[in-house]
Amino acid sequence: MAINKYVDNVIELIRDIEKTQKCKLEKAAELFFETVKKNQIIHVFGTGHSHMIATEMFVKAGSLANINAMLESTIITNSGARKVSMIEKLQGLAEIIWNQYEIDKNDIMIIISNSGRNSVPIEMAIKAKAEGLKLIVITSLNHSQNCESRHKSGKKLYEFGDIVIDNRVPAGDCLMDFNGIKSGSGSTIAGSLIVNSILVETLEKLIEANMELPIFGSQNVDGFNNEDLYNKYQDRIKHM
Repeated sequence: MAINKYVDNVIELIRDIEKTQKCKLEKAAELFFETVKKNQIIHVFGTGHSHMIATEMFVKAGSLANINAMLESTIITNSGARKVSMIEKLQGLAEIIWNQYEIDKNDIMIIISNSGRNSVPIEMAIKAKAEGLKLIVITSLNHSQNCESRHKSGKKLYEFGDIVIDNRVPAGDCLMDFNGIKSGSGSTIAGSLIVNSILVETLEKLIEANMELPIFGSQNVDGFNNEDLYNKYQDRIKHM
């Protein structure tokens, strides 16, 4: 059955990420730890479907409260999928989006792009590096290293990352073949696994350092109150 094959492929993908990206996940967790320790912000950016990884991290039960998802309506699919596919190729837009947020040079940024070829995420990476931020990139190297950049520099997103995490998804983001038609997406599952792996490793480091865990509790479980965390970060996190 196709269901079984897809599940097998996803499990294989997950194990591949665990095996090949573990060291980079640990390095990313160290960056997260230092950012929490310094009371700085983790900014997360992705265009198109990649924005779902930013949403996965943002104001969610069990997630860090110092995460700022850059959920600008111009670059996420609810504003129109075809429109976004054109907008993410526009040069000059990243600077405009950047200026809508409170971003400090001691913050860090994560940029997610499966292909890593479009102008907006590339220019966001260039801006982050120019402003002195440490940059984590989540991308498919299989895809990115085998396509042409759509940015005037000729470079791809992974070329700007301080830490580059390969989601190990094949070009085209599909794990299955149906008579030449590709389907069975892997990037969202891979991206969610990657960021949550970084998260739990960060929490372990915070516990080892006897530090408080700035973690949101579920709004749907009695006994949790997130107001202190909202109040602490709302002036620096736009969509909170």
